[in-house]
Amino acid sequence: MKPMPGDTVAEFPLTAISDPGAFRKEVIEPCRPAIIRAACANWPAHIAARQSVRHLREYLCAFDNGQRAQGFVGDESISARYHYGAGPDGFNFKREIMGIAEALKRIERCAENPSLGTVYMGSLPAESHMPGFAEANCLPFVPRSARPRLWIGNASAVACHYDTFDNLACVVAGQRTFTLYPPSAISDLYVGPIDHTMAGQPVSLAAGSEPGDPRYPRFDVIRERALVVELDPGDALYLPKLWWHQVEAKGDLNLLVNYWWDAFASGPDAPFTAMMLAMIAIAERPEPERAAWRSFFDHYVFRPEGHPLAHLPEEQHGILGPLDQGNYGRIRAMVMQLLRGN
Repeated sequence: MKPMPGDTVAEFPLTAISDPGAFRKEVIEPCRPAIIRAACANWPAHIAARQSVRHLREYLCAFDNGQRAQGFVGDESISARYHYGAGPDGFNFKREIMGIAEALKRIERCAENPSLGTVYMGSLPAESHMPGFAEANCLPFVPRSARPRLWIGNASAVACHYDTFDNLACVVAGQRTFTLYPPSAISDLYVGPIDHTMAGQPVSLAAGSEPGDPRYPRFDVIRERALVVELDPGDALYLPKLWWHQVEAKGDLNLLVNYWWDAFASGPDAPFTAMMLAMIAIAERPEPERAAWRSFFDHYVFRPEGHPLAHLPEEQHGILGPLDQGNYGRIRAMVMQLLRGN
């Protein structure tokens, strides 16, 4: 885990980034986590939550169209920490299909009687489950292509993971604690499988372990260097893609609304897809050859020394010219031809 500039997360008042241009320049382009205080404090959903759990439940149910989705159900023994475990599918919780109204009632009952365990529903697209919610609760600086998702539940601790998209997480109800590690910490977090996950993304097996756990010696070195962010209801946290985050929700009924998008995409192709293809093409070749390819990736892709054809006039850069001048399509067509074996 490389040293991070400073040990704090930048904070912005809503007035400083209330238009898309300022949001992009001040928050997105630095590629660092940032807190936006009171970002959603004027949302009707947040106002309902400030009144009571019942008011929030009634507000949400007014948008519920009956669409059912998967929920996580944990018994009291897991202490609301959803993770790997001894269950038949390798996790410590059960998955059940339920509607939002049903889930909200169960969440309330669990809050009243902790022996019932906890219920958690995550990543619910607002448009398909609660039409109209997004229009009533919106942020003017978020790109229109970024559509909101809802995360509803009792108190919970969601395992440390990353997202392959930029993320704006808005705390509508209940306090939340985010524990953050930069992408460079990946080797010290003892990451679980890519294809056997709780909700789509690999998680850290070490984050959340007890100090001195002999299984994770490298994690003990970085444990105290995590960035811890405390968010009150109404606050939002911007997380650049690939930042690791463990999320703890602390209220009886917690609601988070998040937006995912790729702020720097030039087209439909994603960096994660390129990495997966590189794994099958390069990962098990001999170390000297991997080192050779690393040099080529640095030269052409990561460019620590600048543009690979900086020594030539721009008109001679060919497909290595700017992507937005037609070269995205040219390179993509070349890649597709190579994948077809032509």
